[in-house]
Amino acid sequence: MSHSDFFEALGINVKDKFAAKRFADAVGIPVQRLRHYNDSNTLPSGGDLDRICSLSGVSPYELMLKMGVLDRRILKALRSNAKEVLDLIRDDIEQPENFIKPPPMVFKTNFGRLYQGDCMALMHHMQNDSVDIIFADPPFNLKKIYPSGVNDDLHDEQYLEWCERWVAECVRLLKPGGSLFLWNIPKWNTHISAYLNARLTFRHWIAVDIKYTLPISGRLYPSHYALLYYCKGEKPKAFHPDRLPMEICPVCRADLRDYGGYKDKMNPKGVNLADVWMDITPVRHSKYKKRKGANELSIKLLDRIVEMASDEGDVIFDPFGGSGTTYVVAEIKRRQWIGIELGPVEDILSRFEEISVEADLIEKIRRNYNCLFTADNLSVRREQGLWTCESVRRTGGNRH
Repeated sequence: MSHSDFFEALGINVKDKFAAKRFADAVGIPVQRLRHYNDSNTLPSGGDLDRICSLSGVSPYELMLKMGVLDRRILKALRSNAKEVLDLIRDDIEQPENFIKPPPMVFKTNFGRLYQGDCMALMHHMQNDSVDIIFADPPFNLKKIYPSGVNDDLHDEQYLEWCERWVAECVRLLKPGGSLFLWNIPKWNTHISAYLNARLTFRHWIAVDIKYTLPISGRLYPSHYALLYYCKGEKPKAFHPDRLPMEICPVCRADLRDYGGYKDKMNPKGVNLADVWMDITPVRHSKYKKRKGANELSIKLLDRIVEMASDEGDVIFDPFGGSGTTYVVAEIKRRQWIGIELGPVEDILSRFEEISVEADLIEKIRRNYNCLFTADNLSVRREQGLWTCESVRRTGGNRH
């Protein structure tokens, strides 16, 4: 279904399939371009804006208001007249609160509780300022078929309106100092970030490498997922990111970069974690997938997030359970967790039956963190006479 705020603002009857064409002919703008403005809710500019406003009798600012495309001047005027504006729109935005039945709890552990149903229904019954960290991986609105049957083919404005509703609840639930991580494609996170900037403190836009090789024509190759990182208040109460091993050749174990005379200044605990993550491999092979019919998050991703932004005993909430990766990681790391999944939960429950396997995997992952060289690479470098932290400190950083 096409968005219609633009056409409606100009008095174009969207039920009349020829109305847009007649307006296009009259204004001298290709109908395809008018439909683009309408479908993408994009404000016309330049000569297009002048001709459209002249013909329709709608001023540029009235058009901006009707489309919801507001600049800072309009927002400043609205703030200055907030009481009068609220009196005009109160009936449209202040709806009576109806009773929402809480979804049923279907699983419980020593650390967590899993519910089945709509995340909004659960959040409605959760207390203000009750969660330390939230990780959200919503549907991406890419027309995928999910086991839950959720509609993944909404118009852009419908999808973003839905996102703002559950994001607002997440903001309410976060404790002061709590952290929010939101996983999505860049297209949507540009919009959600703008919404969050007025409610939480921006920390990072983390780019997580996708590692696809499919050809895509007509645009740049999309090579990363966007992981938004915000906190509630001036700074997060927990922030202890892992340090990563230095990149070296996987074959000969030699340096990939020339560190010159700075080798002796390298931290033995590893390299600072950056905001571009190249080492998170997507879970694609059926052998490793825990859920059928949908993508799945890497346990390595959630391990890194949980370690970075929470402490043992903290409360973690994930409103889109999926295969349960967040809950498994939280359980293993002795964090309290609250989860909910709209669709089937059998895949989540089965993961907890074999949680020791995933605990071993996390332990293996963590052995390769917080060191400049992994144990295996350090041994090979010593054998080959390549520099190590100990050797450069003994020689003053001059060893090759």
